Amino acid sequence: MHIIGLLVCAGMLQLLLLGGSHCAAFYTEKPSYIESCRIYEPAFTNCSTRSIQRFMNQVIKGIPEIEESFGPIDPMKQDQLVFQQDNSDVATISANLTDMLIRGFGKMVIKESRVSKTDFSWLTKIYLPTMRLDCKYQMIGRILLVPLRGGGDMFLEIDDLNILMSTKTSLYEKGGYTFYNITSTRVKLDVGKVKTHMEDLFNGHSKEVERGANQFFNDNWRDLFEALRPLVDETVERTMLKLLQNMFSLIPANFFVEDIPNSLNLYGRKTQLIA
Repeated sequence: MHIIGLLVCAGMLQLLLLGGSHCAAFYTEKPSYIESCRIYEPAFTNCSTRSIQRFMNQVIKGIPEIEESFGPIDPMKQDQLVFQQDNSDVATISANLTDMLIRGFGKMVIKESRVSKTDFSWLTKIYLPTMRLDCKYQMIGRILLVPLRGGGDMFLEIDDLNILMSTKTSLYEKGGYTFYNITSTRVKLDVGKVKTHMEDLFNGHSKEVERGANQFFNDNWRDLFEALRPLVDETVERTMLKLLQNMFSLIPANFFVEDIPNSLNLYGRKTQLIA
């Protein structure tokens, strides 16, 4: 059984004097599916890669506290992404994506997990056999010289997706444990093949022209992906940032990196992050 402990609330005196304080729940005992590693040992990267894979396998199976705050990992739901690109030779688009459903992270492979000894940020290599985005879209602009003005159902499917993810973190303490505060994620994507289909590309005025445009995009999928790369990058970055923030507010960093310093040792000051 995983043990979730209620934090001794920050500001207990405040609780007594003012009648209120803010508490958060987190794991106070290390679950059996997390393998602890020591960053100053030579085999740390191998251990960390193995540990994060085991942890993500469990997240995919389902951890109730994560599903309660984030939802299932496959498929993942995102509400909306508003996107604008006007400085590219291959695309000038303004897009609004809603009802986003992202499939494929249930089969992720952690190829490598590196942790910086300087600031304890991460560099992670992830492989997905397939990632598929289904959504409603509204779009105006041009892609590969094709003028677009339309909206409807859309999918984008990427095979053999390699993700190089750089994650910035800071350390903080709560309840006697050290935690990761995930501040940003940035990704570089390498793809095997891309397929797409957008309904009502021209507001439904010509289904024949719509079919021809979709076929053109799929015949020229490399150029299409370069046109849409910033949109896909932002989708993956936002999705991973939200997931990581949910996961690592629940589980102390000490459980993953056994010899991680606290914020006082790392920064010369004690850091408390109050949710």
